[in-house]
Formats: sequence, structure tokens, C-alpha cells
Amino acid sequence: MKDLGPLHSFLGISVTRSADGLFLDQHAYAKEIIMRAGLSNCNAASTPVDTCGKLSSTSGNPYPNPTKYRSLAGALQYLTFTRPDISYAVQQVCLHMYDPKDVHMLALKRIVRYLQGTPTLGLHIQKSRTTSLVSFTDADWGGCPDTRRSTLGYCVYYGDNLISWSSKRQATLSRSSAEAEYRGVANVVAESCWLRNLLLELHCPIHKATLVYCDNVSAIYLAGNPVQHQRTKHIELDIHFVREKVAKGLARILHIPTRYQIADIFTKGLPRILFEEFRSSLGVRSPQASTAGEY
Repeated sequence: MKDLGPLHSFLGISVTRSADGLFLDQHAYAKEIIMRAGLSNCNAASTPVDTCGKLSSTSGNPYPNPTKYRSLAGALQYLTFTRPDISYAVQQVCLHMYDPKDVHMLALKRIVRYLQGTPTLGLHIQKSRTTSLVSFTDADWGGCPDTRRSTLGYCVYYGDNLISWSSKRQATLSRSSAEAEYRGVANVVAESCWLRNLLLELHCPIHKATLVYCDNVSAIYLAGNPVQHQRTKHIELDIHFVREKVAKGLARILHIPTRYQIADIFTKGLPRILFEEFRSSLGVRSPQASTAGEY
């Protein structure tokens, strides 16, 4: 092994150290994507996705260059490592990689236009006084216009820092919003358990229960009510899994108003003001003034 000194770059991710912590960004990679898309002189978009309905696989005409579409969509996937604010938008365009239409390419170009206006944003990892795990989970029930499957999203914080996030279409169909939300709770509880074990191996054990914030009251009742309802038979495994973790004191499922549900940014398009507020809560910000000259 060889000591290469302080970390500055890793797999295209630039690392800038400061007194407060680390700043991770892929500024050069984002510029390369913009150039590959041929949008170097385009007007910037305020958000990566609009607030209208989700894209359908049957709308629009076939895009004449599907290889370019797939290449750009794949490149945007790698950019989400330091840009969780585009996770939902990228997830939506990646759903149509097998048969892209012109409307899907327009949605992809909107992401690139958003990057054009925010190329220097990155993920801040700062010093934190707390070492607890806090997570937010949300679901957009039946949002897919083709399959009516739900979009699940979550984010996990270790102290004040975002360390895990996801935006994904549900693998199966949910018959109610409570079911969709509860599957999201099960997903983030499983992720939190993995993170707790990882931190234990790193000799940084978590002694407090992981707080899971959900904006669906029915899902919260299911997590604590020992009575098995007839309508929940098909999600029985998820129910028992979450209840077991709650009973052991490893997780607590709490309610949060929808207005403050940060995980909304991973399940749907948001208005600009709300989007920027949640983006800041994720720790996605501009570099500090002292490092701005490096770009």
C-alpha cells in the first residue's frame, strides 16, 4: 500500500477540504454531459423536472437516436452520486431507455438545462454534533401512467449529513396509498439496519433508535398496531419486519407533515421554491467562497 496524501479526486469526484468538512462535486463531469448533449449555450432551467404528470411509454414519437439517449441517461446516473437533487428526474428518464420517445428526450434535456444553471453544486459533508440516524420516506401512490406502480423515495442522514438516498419505482402494484407508504417504510428501515451494521464494523455503533419520518398516518399505525388487518395480508412480511425492528428499539416510525417531508424530492416534481428548500436540506449547495476560484 502507498500513502497518496490527502484525498483530492476519486473516480471523477472532486473532494475539497475546508474547516467545516468536505465538499464533493462532479463539476467537470457535469460540464462534459452538457457538451455531449449539445446544450452548452442553452437557457438554464430552475428545476430538473416539471410538476406535471409522469412520462408515459406510449406518448410521443420514437426518438431517432436511442443510443445517444441511453448514453446520456447512463451518464446522468453516475452524476447522482453527488447530486441527489436530480435523482428523481434521472430515474424517470431511465425508465424509458429501452424505447425512448421524443418527449422523453425533452425531459432528459431539461435535466441538462438544470445542470447548465447549477454546474458547481455538490454535496457538503460537515462536522456534526450528533451521530444518530434519521430517515425520511415517501411514496407517490400509483404515479406510473403505464403500470400504476408507485414511486418510492427515501433519504438517510447520519447526524446532519446525507449518506444514503433512493428514488425507485415499486416492483409490485400497491392497492392503497397506505400500502405504498408502508413498503417505503420497510425499504428505509432495511437500509438503516444495513447502515447500523456498517457503522458497528467501523467502531461507531448507533445506540439510539433510527427515526423514520413518514407523512402517512395509516402506515404509522400499521407499524405499531399488533392486530393484523385483513387488507394487509399481502404485505405481511414487510409489516412483521418493521414491527420487529420497532419492538427491538432499532427504529421509531414518526409522523411528519407533508410540507416538511424532504423525501418528496425523490418521488415527484416540485415547485421551484419548495424544490430549492429541500435541495438545501439534502446538503446540496454551492462551494464555499474560498474554493470557488478552483473551478
